[in-house]
Amino acid sequence: MSMGMDGTIDRKRLIFPALGELYDAIAPYSYAIIRFCAGVIVMPHGYMKLFGPMAAPVAQNVIAPLGFPAPLAWAYFLGLLEFFGGAALALGFLTRPLALMFTVQFALITYWHGGNGYFFSSPRGGWEYPAVLLIVYAAIFFRGAGHCSIDRMLGKEF
Repeated sequence: MSMGMDGTIDRKRLIFPALGELYDAIAPYSYAIIRFCAGVIVMPHGYMKLFGPMAAPVAQNVIAPLGFPAPLAWAYFLGLLEFFGGAALALGFLTRPLALMFTVQFALITYWHGGNGYFFSSPRGGWEYPAVLLIVYAAIFFRGAGHCSIDRMLGKEF
């Protein structure tokens, strides 16, 4: 899709030109929507580690085999990152440090699922879904908070 110099969409190139107005209205918020979804999508995982039954199994079955010391402490740290960090990322607060932490986390998750095949629907979960989130979090790290964010409202960003 071609955009003009002013950021508007070239309606002559659209198959359905009538959608150009909708695209123009939503386009300025598209990055904020992606960042919001990237933050919100990990929050249930953090909730289950902090307030549900998942901290101990994650510590025992995921973190300990990777050789990390104090796996239960790491599981709770990940719960904090996923729940509270996910909410902050969704709102664009401390965007780059959180995106970097999620990038590292999803690099490890992708590695951990690497031997399970590509498809995440495989019995032990493949690496396709973690790899997509790894790329999204890395892109958010490099792009920063964007226009619709608390970081921008504060006027400071890492």
